[in-house]
Amino acid sequence: LECLSRPRGGVADLAAFASSSSLHGLSQVLGPPGSGRLGLKQVLWALALLASLAVFLYQASQSTTLYLEHPHLAALGGESRQELTFPAVTLCNVNRFRFSALTDADIYHLANLTGLPPKSRGGHRPGELQYPPPDMLDIFQRTGHQLEDMLKSCNFSGQNCSVQDFSVVYTRYGKCYTFNGNRTLAKRARAGGTGRGLELMLDVQQDEYLPIWRETNETTLEAGIRVQIHSQDEPPYIHQLGFGVSPGFQTFVSCQEQRLSYLPQPWGNCRASLDPVIPGYDTYSVSACKLHCESIQVQRECNCRLLHMPGHADVCTPTKAKCADRALALLEKSIRGVCSCETPCNVTRYGKELSMVKIPSRGSARYLSRKYHKTEEYIRDNFLVLDIYFEALNYETMEQKKAYDIAGLLGDIGGQMGLFIGASILTILEILDYIYEVLCPASCVLCRCWAVQPYVPGSAFIPVHVPHSGGQKQNQGFSETTEEPEPTDPEKPDPEPD
Repeated sequence: LECLSRPRGGVADLAAFASSSSLHGLSQVLGPPGSGRLGLKQVLWALALLASLAVFLYQASQSTTLYLEHPHLAALGGESRQELTFPAVTLCNVNRFRFSALTDADIYHLANLTGLPPKSRGGHRPGELQYPPPDMLDIFQRTGHQLEDMLKSCNFSGQNCSVQDFSVVYTRYGKCYTFNGNRTLAKRARAGGTGRGLELMLDVQQDEYLPIWRETNETTLEAGIRVQIHSQDEPPYIHQLGFGVSPGFQTFVSCQEQRLSYLPQPWGNCRASLDPVIPGYDTYSVSACKLHCESIQVQRECNCRLLHMPGHADVCTPTKAKCADRALALLEKSIRGVCSCETPCNVTRYGKELSMVKIPSRGSARYLSRKYHKTEEYIRDNFLVLDIYFEALNYETMEQKKAYDIAGLLGDIGGQMGLFIGASILTILEILDYIYEVLCPASCVLCRCWAVQPYVPGSAFIPVHVPHSGGQKQNQGFSETTEEPEPTDPEKPDPEPD
């Protein structure tokens, strides 16, 4: 009834709405209510209103397209601190097995890795000898270079350090050692510059390097130490991210901490911290993701894993080394990127600048020879000094930010709406309210155009069209000529058909 009681819209109603609307220009197009004429002035105002509306729609579409592209920008900065957490430092000798520590069984089992020919014993050929199955963890622990033999001196921030400050970690280079790898007990640097960080003197022990009989995938032609500087939150991935340090030189590594913040989808491609952590690791990192993916690939192809890979599968024996190499090579050549490891949204990296000087000098060679009971030639061929320090106690920041967010989109559209057509959100509500006022009575009139017979069980629900006439009285929605069916007596028989 409320809907039917409302007056129907017309030109006069539209003119009245235009005169009171906050949409600038609309009242000039229709003129004052009751004028009923459309002159040149109204035509010009209509053209101006349509042109402004077209420009507004174009600008709004451009702003919406820009927002849907999700652009971002990078904000660079830097901050100073009284102290900084010193990074983890992982060291690996490029020679994986000490020749003097290899037994006949080790040489026999490691033939595919080392290229060394198995030894005969007691007049028996190697193929006739029976050796127990190899324990790869035991072999790497026993035959790898021992830190207590390589480390000649250790100093951190002016205080002596020792082997106890390092932890054992396994990589593609075998048995390696990490300094300051414990996140909860991480050491902190309180000054920058040379001698204010970690300073090591190492012996690479070239006398223990394996002789080269033939080249394999694991054959190394160089001598020295492989080093990676990384955060405590990520495992070492030293065969790809490390750098080499050569004997006979003192290498200075100036570090600069970099804190990077990336945006998740759809603004960027980083992995949010709320995503599940990779099994075997406390935090997500690209290195952990790659190691996990490589482990899955090798287990799928060879039913084992390499020693440095996470998981609970058996460690691959040397006889499956070629299978593991093929699996990793196939993984690197995969076009679709099987190991698509996303960058975490918050990353700590360390920029490095390397410089070096030759050691020992003529004056120090004789002193070091007497101190360590080695010849001067041995000192020149095997000793190195590694000095890692912060350039300054500050860090660089790089933060991705949204270049155009929803607030910017609404602000631009609102500004363009006000500039070109003089409208706002309330103006849109006014127009919607007017449309409702017009359409509601019309919909009620359409509803009165159909009359429906009452529903009788067993009969069809048939609508009957009743034409409008001035003198005929109609029931609202139903015809008055419809008669109720007579009740039937259950005891009275039905009439016989004629």
